Amino acid sequence: MKDDLRAVLRQRVVIGDGAMGTFLYQMGFPVGISYEELNLLQPNVIADVHRRYYEAGARFIETNTFSANREKLSKFGLEGEVEAINRSGVELARGAVGSDAFVIGAIGSIRAGMRKNLRTKQVEADLRQQISALLGAGVDGLLLETFYDLEEMMLAVQIVRGLSDLPLICQFAIEPGGNTRDGVPLQQASERLRQAGADVVGFNCRSGPNGIMRLMEKLTAPEDTVFSAFPNAGLPDYVDGRYSYAATPEYFAESALKLARMGARIIGGCCGTTPDHIAAIRSALEGFVPGGEPAPQTAGADGQSGRATAALTVVGGTDAGSRRAGSAQAEPTIVDLVRQRHTVIIEWDPPRDLDITKFMEGAAALKEARIDALTMADNSVAMTRMSNMPLGSIVKEKLGMRPLLHIACRDRNLIGTQSHLMGLHALGIRHVLAVTGDPARFGDLPGSSSVYDLTSFEMIRMIKQLNEGIAFSGKPLNQKADFVVGGAFNPNVKWLDKAVQRLERKVDAGVDYIMTQPVYDPAMFKTIYEATRHLGVPVFIGIMPLISEGNAVFLHNEVPGIQLPDEVMARMKGLRGEEGRAMGNAISKELLDEAMRYFQGIYIMTPMSFYAMSVELTDYVRRRSGAADFSCTPMQNELK
Repeated sequence: MKDDLRAVLRQRVVIGDGAMGTFLYQMGFPVGISYEELNLLQPNVIADVHRRYYEAGARFIETNTFSANREKLSKFGLEGEVEAINRSGVELARGAVGSDAFVIGAIGSIRAGMRKNLRTKQVEADLRQQISALLGAGVDGLLLETFYDLEEMMLAVQIVRGLSDLPLICQFAIEPGGNTRDGVPLQQASERLRQAGADVVGFNCRSGPNGIMRLMEKLTAPEDTVFSAFPNAGLPDYVDGRYSYAATPEYFAESALKLARMGARIIGGCCGTTPDHIAAIRSALEGFVPGGEPAPQTAGADGQSGRATAALTVVGGTDAGSRRAGSAQAEPTIVDLVRQRHTVIIEWDPPRDLDITKFMEGAAALKEARIDALTMADNSVAMTRMSNMPLGSIVKEKLGMRPLLHIACRDRNLIGTQSHLMGLHALGIRHVLAVTGDPARFGDLPGSSSVYDLTSFEMIRMIKQLNEGIAFSGKPLNQKADFVVGGAFNPNVKWLDKAVQRLERKVDAGVDYIMTQPVYDPAMFKTIYEATRHLGVPVFIGIMPLISEGNAVFLHNEVPGIQLPDEVMARMKGLRGEEGRAMGNAISKELLDEAMRYFQGIYIMTPMSFYAMSVELTDYVRRRSGAADFSCTPMQNELK
């Protein structure tokens, strides 16, 4: 007879499985279908996924029933198949794995992702129906995962405990450093769940290993308390209509050991993870004995840079032609400026609350440092921030700064995008950056829709069309716009030539300048210069200061498009706080020394709220740009 999961967790770490939905997506099943319906339509596929995870070392196997509740299934006309889908989910998992594996009934939040308000009685009825179906099919335990609110989680726990005494695992999906979505501190939420009957409290989704370690740092509990951790494979990237994740199996192996030392007793993976990630976790934890080693020090409050959000939407600047003939412009564009001298763009993102005091304080300091443009992302990583449109207007009118606003394809349809651009034109905001935008389902409002009426290439062409006085519909406007349009470029890829080919398409579409993802390898600047010099548009090279060892580890392993050399990782090792920021800026200055030899465009991304770091680096660029050894760089000669 199989041991009770509770008893096993007191002795050792149990390896969980990885993602089901994103793994099916990688296998070719499209987003937008019911993956749970595949329990009935393609049971062999689901059984094969379970088998792969089991063979990789997972012994905590989740059923493919995450969204198998009446409310979610009704979107596909499947509300009458709740019992059948849940029962099949248990049978498929049970038949695909060995008797030493625990088959756990997976139950997702009903309210998460729903745009309509659901009455508590309906949520209770739907939860009870699914829970009863899973219990009736003979699961070894139940998993409540990707819940945002304590209220809904408590409701589910109460239902479970009214029906069964099986092991119960409760996992939140919240931001690192945050409370539950209904405002309950994590420590209080954890204690209330355990008092209500939860055996394990943990976290899944929303962030990679670094973010979950930060959440676990906030919890204290008795020695016999066990936690679970199912992180994503880093942050998602969305390129040419495909999702991808940055975190490698090797990084997951290192992180699994840290999580285990911090008290996690069930460790698996969520979005983006594969059997390879689970196999790496199994290898890393082989022979691990809970309590045998002290927990490591993790990144702390500044360990995961809020700048990682902007790292995903970093974009660029190039000049496809300076000012339009016949247009009356009050000031030169950044394309005009970068042809004459080193030009500095600073990213300083809008706040995530209603208070703009800190934002304006930072903007004023950057104005004093004589930056050439203040750039603001458009809800990067799909995290809701104050609109960059009014803030761009405020800094332009009150501080006399040049705003450069990102525009994401994700949030607006064709109507909204043209309307937004017309509004920017009316405000006199000319500099924009066209970006794809990170998928909405990975942000703080996962129920919102990703629009993507346009690709970034199409948006560039449409903006240039407005410059010809032609609306998106093809109808003439009574005036020509005068936008200066930027495009993004990620040089941190295995095949740079293919990335440059993609960039060439943006140049063909009409970009005026390019902005790159941050670069941390000094040797890359010459390589990027040689690869892009034929484009004929200026490149603003990305520099993003590091702030701590944890920040460096997070960026390197979890953020698509960012890679840190071993030498940089070694220099940041063990550093945090002021010491970490000092080293981060020291490294950035060394990078600037080399970057300025090849590029006159400098794009500095402010890490988190530390705008003083960007001020210091801007001063450094200004001082160095007047030095004799920068008076005759290759890019300067070409631009002149």
